[in-house]
Amino acid sequence: MVHRSRIVSLLALMFFMLSSSSAWAEDPKVPFWAAIRAREVNMRVGPGDAYRVIWVYHRPLLPVKVLRSMDNWWLVQDPDGARGWVLSSLMTKKRGAIVRSAAPTEMHEKPDPASHLMWRLTPGISGRLGDCEAGWCHFEIDPAHAGWVRQADRWGAGDL
Repeated sequence: MVHRSRIVSLLALMFFMLSSSSAWAEDPKVPFWAAIRAREVNMRVGPGDAYRVIWVYHRPLLPVKVLRSMDNWWLVQDPDGARGWVLSSLMTKKRGAIVRSAAPTEMHEKPDPASHLMWRLTPGISGRLGDCEAGWCHFEIDPAHAGWVRQADRWGAGDL
């Protein structure tokens, strides 16, 4: 004869498993591009505050590739290839990009190399990524420094 407490325990376990199964489901819309929104973001080895911090980011608009999502956590890959979990509320789906060329990258007034050269951007500069067309992307470091750069010189501007 099965004890009533054992049945209750089994039912509670089944309820927990069914209610938490959606938390373990992956977002069908991944992968996607995102960017760091907060001034400080911890990358962890797992999806939760109890997991060890492996990296701390201090670069708003640094682009990341979101590979998975679970509850309020995203598994991301940064421009250097590091992977870990970040709290999604500290991130934004607004696209960011980073200059990844070996030499300074030219920012032009229009998406055309013959247009006015506005600035030369140092590798490692990150900013907000706008629309891309014909191999060029609108890139804004701040409102006073915006223009068009070659898409090939960016990380965060390509296909997933």
